[in-house]
Amino acid sequence: MRHQVMVSRLKLQYCKVIIATSMVWFLIDAALLMYYTDCTTNSSNCAISTKETPSGGRDAAQKRDNHKSNPGILQRLLPKWNSPPKGPGEMGKPVIIPKDKESKSKEMFKINQFNLMASEMISVNRTLPDVRMEGCKRKVYPSVEDLPTTSVIIVFHNEAWTTLLRTVHSIINRSPRKLVKEIILVDDASERDFLGKKLEDYVAQLSTPVHVKRMGKRSGLIRARLKGANAAKGQVLTFLDAHCECITGWLEPLLTEIHKDRSTVVCPIIDVISDETFEYITGSDMTWGGFNWKLNFRWYPVPQREMTRRGGDRSLPTRSPTMAGGLFSIDRDYFYKLGSYDKGMDIWGGENLEMSFRIWMCGGTLLIVTCSHVGHVFRKATPYTFPGGTGHIINHNNARLAEVWLDTWKDFYYKINPGLDVWWIYFHSNM
Repeated sequence: MRHQVMVSRLKLQYCKVIIATSMVWFLIDAALLMYYTDCTTNSSNCAISTKETPSGGRDAAQKRDNHKSNPGILQRLLPKWNSPPKGPGEMGKPVIIPKDKESKSKEMFKINQFNLMASEMISVNRTLPDVRMEGCKRKVYPSVEDLPTTSVIIVFHNEAWTTLLRTVHSIINRSPRKLVKEIILVDDASERDFLGKKLEDYVAQLSTPVHVKRMGKRSGLIRARLKGANAAKGQVLTFLDAHCECITGWLEPLLTEIHKDRSTVVCPIIDVISDETFEYITGSDMTWGGFNWKLNFRWYPVPQREMTRRGGDRSLPTRSPTMAGGLFSIDRDYFYKLGSYDKGMDIWGGENLEMSFRIWMCGGTLLIVTCSHVGHVFRKATPYTFPGGTGHIINHNNARLAEVWLDTWKDFYYKINPGLDVWWIYFHSNM
């Protein structure tokens, strides 16, 4: 009898082993089936090597990024099984150029005044760390149904393919879909072929509407932004530069402040993306915008009185005298109520201070929203030329800024910049 019981138990154990083994093989078969189904539906992507991203490998990188933004069945069903991205620049890590390519990298640097080779090694969908303060991560914002929608306006001129698309993809990937009405790319007379029809074809396939507008001739940042604003349909205008990357949770804090008061104009914390390695470096929340009497924008430490006003809570927005100007959001109707940009200013320079003065002197409020972070590639030199020369344009814009907004305080500007008052009178008497 005891022998029969042992045999029965042994048979039961055998059955369990057989069933468990069958289940394991079933799961393996299912995984393999899903993998090859992914390769069938994305056949061009399954053959892509991670090594196909050298300088000039724009098409290969594009295919890889299309695959990354369109995961297969297995990736969608089992997202937690995916290993963390380990490609160049992922999670904001610096890119190291191989020794044998350093010489070519230096030559390519001159094209856009940043490390173009490093940028082309990085996915346009690269991952970034969440650099927000813990207090920001715990904040609860109004629902997307209650917040205003925004049109994101990006002006570019001969921008690199990868930095432009990384800007676009970061907006799409890290913004609630209902909040982004559209992305408007305004081409300020670029001369590079890939920024023509190829760009239009690429953005036409994206999940968020992206429109490409063209300036008939080189017109500069100010007029190009006005063209984008005129075409915008969102309730809020968000202006970004063409070499930015938005992080998780960047948009909701900005729109929340405008939702509270439509006369509030908001800027994110501007993080640094290294022009050498494309490392993502968190910016300080302890600085605000100011200016010197040459009318150059400058960052200064947030004074104690502003810290006291916020009760020592650094997650609350900072009231800032001026803004850097490259990245900000403003209610569309309020933008035009203020008079939009000064159309008498040329190309670029001074428009950020002009807009800042306009906001504060016309009843508005300018905030740096410390819970919003956007990275920006800061360059040591500009790759662009301007009609008449950079100095001529900036002198014109700053003198106009002083004449319009500074009243008697303009004397400080002219004393620091001797001769410009005579130049201003001469310039306008000969127009």
